[in-house]
Amino acid sequence: MLQNHDKIVSSRELEGGNNMSEEKKVMSIVLEDGSIDEVEVLLSFEFTDTKKEYIVYTKNETDDNGNVTIYVASLVRKEDSEPVLGSVESDEEWTRIKSVLKELSKPDVE
Repeated sequence: MLQNHDKIVSSRELEGGNNMSEEKKVMSIVLEDGSIDEVEVLLSFEFTDTKKEYIVYTKNETDDNGNVTIYVASLVRKEDSEPVLGSVESDEEWTRIKSVLKELSKPDVE
């Protein structure tokens, strides 16, 4: 479970699958118990009005219906330390994040 003080310890890009131009961004997160989770970063973005940054990632877990589980966390940057993952604090924040995800999931219309 994501805690407010989980730290990002590294981030790197891997070449993915059969399409060599597709790169996966992998991030290591130090959990509260000291264990490390490697996750795939799907998206990061910032709301310009609040200056809050968010990261969307997955552990590539699937549910009973075969859907991939995704996670969203705020990204807190403190001087002289690694970025820290935080929680989404309000319903308003969740609504805005869901709006971004819905917009990005729409197919491109040409």
